[in-house]
Amino acid sequence: MPPKFDPNEVKVVCLRAVGGEVGATSSLAPKIGPLGLSPRKVGDDIAKATQDWKGLRITVQLTIQNRQAKVSVVPTASALVIKALKEAPRDRKKFKHVKHSGNVTMEEIYNIARTMKARSMARTFSGTVKEILGTAQSVGCTVDGMHPHDVGDKVDAGEYDVPDE
Repeated sequence: MPPKFDPNEVKVVCLRAVGGEVGATSSLAPKIGPLGLSPRKVGDDIAKATQDWKGLRITVQLTIQNRQAKVSVVPTASALVIKALKEAPRDRKKFKHVKHSGNVTMEEIYNIARTMKARSMARTFSGTVKEILGTAQSVGCTVDGMHPHDVGDKVDAGEYDVPDE
């Protein structure tokens, strides 16, 4: 016989989902089925909560208490950089391997770094900014019209006045 259900117990489930789309319930069922939740209902809740991130893979955190799931979006650095490019949402089934060749301003990089500061491994804010610049390089965009690696070198040299957060 299974153990008794504790209504005050809080469980946290993290998973990756595509923003604005109802994920496959078959992938949700093994994670949340044993907790007594309906995968279809939770999938609809995830799709509703990630509407702003349409077409992007995003990390979602489910906080489950008393058989109620609360959905919160935990954006990654790459998702924030792609969102800052202000590209039109793409259909994942039609367009594969999209090159993100847009331009991001340094102010947007600072805003992304402020968002990611809590999860960053850097000691200083300039280190967090350089982490985001590395993410921008891997995404394939430019920063203020320059290659992100060159901007990182300028941050090291002190040519960019990085605010102290």
